Amino acid sequence: MLDVRGMLKPFAEEATKRSAEFEAQGFVSQDFADRLAETGLYRLCNRVEHGGLDGSAIDYARATEFLAEHDASAAWVLFIGITSALSYVNLPEEEQNRVFDGAPVTTAGVFAPMGRAVQASQNGEEGFLLSGRWQWGSGIRNAGYISAGGFVVNEDGSLQKDEKGRPDQRSFLMNFADVEILDTWHVTGLKGTGSTDFKVDNLFVPARRTFTLSTEGPDDRPVSRFPAFGFLAIGITAVALGIAKAAIEELTNIAKEKTPQGSRKTLALRSTTQITLAKSHARLKAARLLVYSEIEALWQEAVRGADISVEARRDLRLALTHAVQECTEIVRDMYTLAGGSSVYLNCPLQRHFRDVHVAQQHMMVSETTLELTGRLFLNIEVPTEQL
Repeated sequence: MLDVRGMLKPFAEEATKRSAEFEAQGFVSQDFADRLAETGLYRLCNRVEHGGLDGSAIDYARATEFLAEHDASAAWVLFIGITSALSYVNLPEEEQNRVFDGAPVTTAGVFAPMGRAVQASQNGEEGFLLSGRWQWGSGIRNAGYISAGGFVVNEDGSLQKDEKGRPDQRSFLMNFADVEILDTWHVTGLKGTGSTDFKVDNLFVPARRTFTLSTEGPDDRPVSRFPAFGFLAIGITAVALGIAKAAIEELTNIAKEKTPQGSRKTLALRSTTQITLAKSHARLKAARLLVYSEIEALWQEAVRGADISVEARRDLRLALTHAVQECTEIVRDMYTLAGGSSVYLNCPLQRHFRDVHVAQQHMMVSETTLELTGRLFLNIEVPTEQL
């Protein structure tokens, strides 16, 4: 297991000091992202020969969670960078070498197939003309490479099909300079992630720079056998776990110092504070233990090289969604307990409150996940491709 906490410690302390800066400008500052990239952490789960650290799913969760305890936006951008870089292993080997063998860069990407691509050729090379507009471009302002999802279509706009008769859905890898960044990220929480819209119009993308998450590439490591959507959801949950821990610590500090109006006792001496705080510690620890237990169980299946069972994927997604819901309620309780203190912008609790509620909105940890897992427990037939 990698010492990700040791690697991140100086960045975590810096992120705490610069969180207001990141939030005010709406993205993580480039100097911070560049130095983080130099450590190899953006390629945490990529192969060593590609500048990565060959980390596991647990390394990834622990790194994201630890940084989120100090700044949720910085942690969110990190996990998006890690998942994006890992998805690039589905590129042809030669193209991977081009992307990864240069100077360390940050990576970002959006899987949602909001683009449309028509087959074309340019300078004798086959590829696609890609057009589209994508939301939720977390970390794209820092990225050297950006991937975006889309469907391959015919000239009349109808969907092309792959060899299995399914719509030809791919991710398209682009250079940052070829993407137009739009100013749309005006939101309540996770402001520093820079998750703004971006677009391209008739951008030529060589076929060698396209990939699907189901491509059988040369990378057969356990991390590449790990379900892509489960891997993405781990990052969201790790951010929520970090936020909840930070909120508990902040409330603890406030409670020791604050004497509410009309009271002679500090907030810490109130029974409601003591009971709520005790329950919150238990809830967070239980949720966290369940998350890491299910990550480890699925990871062991990936290590064995077998097809990952539906049961393991189901249990992981359930644990992740459950944990995010628990964290949201914990943060809400800490915010409420602090009373009027929590509404001031100089109080970290108001940012934790906003950040965790935005994280909860992500579709990977939404109520629909509970519906899907519930159907599986009831043995009701349901598509599991995105489990």
